[in-house]
Amino acid sequence: MNKKTVRDIDVTNKKVLVRCDFNVPQDENLNITDNRRIVSSLDTIKYLLDKNAKVILCSHLGRPKGEVKKEFSLAPVAKELSRLLGKEVKLADDVVGESAKKLTSEMNPGDIVLLENVRFEPGEEKNDEELSKKFASLAEVYVNDAFGSAHRAHSSTAGVAAFLPAVSGFLMEKEINFLGTALENPERPFVAILGGKKVSDKINVIDNLLEKVDTLIIGGGMAFTFFKAQGYNVGKSVCELDKLDLAKSLLEKAKAKGVKMMLPVDTKIGKEFSNDTETMTVKSTEIPDDWEGFDIGEETIKAYSEELQKAKTIVWNGPVGVFELPVFAVGTNAIAKVLGDLEDATTIIGGGDSAAAIEKAGLSDKMTHISTGGGASLEFLEGKKLPGVECLLDK
Repeated sequence: MNKKTVRDIDVTNKKVLVRCDFNVPQDENLNITDNRRIVSSLDTIKYLLDKNAKVILCSHLGRPKGEVKKEFSLAPVAKELSRLLGKEVKLADDVVGESAKKLTSEMNPGDIVLLENVRFEPGEEKNDEELSKKFASLAEVYVNDAFGSAHRAHSSTAGVAAFLPAVSGFLMEKEINFLGTALENPERPFVAILGGKKVSDKINVIDNLLEKVDTLIIGGGMAFTFFKAQGYNVGKSVCELDKLDLAKSLLEKAKAKGVKMMLPVDTKIGKEFSNDTETMTVKSTEIPDDWEGFDIGEETIKAYSEELQKAKTIVWNGPVGVFELPVFAVGTNAIAKVLGDLEDATTIIGGGDSAAAIEKAGLSDKMTHISTGGGASLEFLEGKKLPGVECLLDK
């Protein structure tokens, strides 16, 4: 996907509106507990400052639903950005109102203004054209660096691009490059690991990946729907009874395409969802009635690890067990460790829970790429077009 980046456009002395993803977690006192999303925007911001641009940043935070709510203010983000950049980042009191207009009209090259939470505007999530025009009126160039919101067609992620020259920032470029190359032209063997609770969340991803991968590894709760579809008992395990035919057809499609589809051979089961529950490991096809599957077993870990060690490109989306509970995080941690130890494979983690698991295991710096957008990377893997990417200028 060849989209223009901030390198391909003249930004010198110009007002540049940058859509970032500053949707960071905070504690009850509104202290930022994880600044990774802010840090990952710095490359683009510093590049613009080096070019003497006037940098206008915008982002959403949480779900204020079109109302001004103090607890969703970007004030803590402005403070953290000022600290990281070593220069003042001025926060507007509004999104496109009097304060935003005044601050952006008084800018000198090298100044930075952060607009207030774009979701304080009721038109943002409706992709309202009037709001998009107001965003555009503040600047001369638009840069989208918010991959995490690229699957949403909102005013600040897509609408504004109709009224300004629009290019991608470096973070967006990296996401498109890694995910795009993996899907279009991967170094093989290409293996995808899909976990998570429900098949229904991943139907389109499985369907799309079966066209592209050499091996598809399944873990997490959705594995039980595949076992039930083949007539096995899954006990009290999570299972989507209305998706059995679909699971069956996906197994048949894998066969027809010559894709190796791996399901867990053994499952770690428990009596209830708790860290101190009684546990045992059984064959995946023999889960007793009043037990529930929560993790992949040792044999499965071994089989999956061997398959992954042969891979050259790996995409992982979704944990393979209930990794929130240490007793059932063994499989997910083992997979994370195998990926971390691979010397010459490209490892791409699709945001969300998989990224959280990698982070928890302390292996983030061992991965080639960790996507900043769970929902966006999922839609990308489904082969969907992302509005926040489509709206950018082609090279």
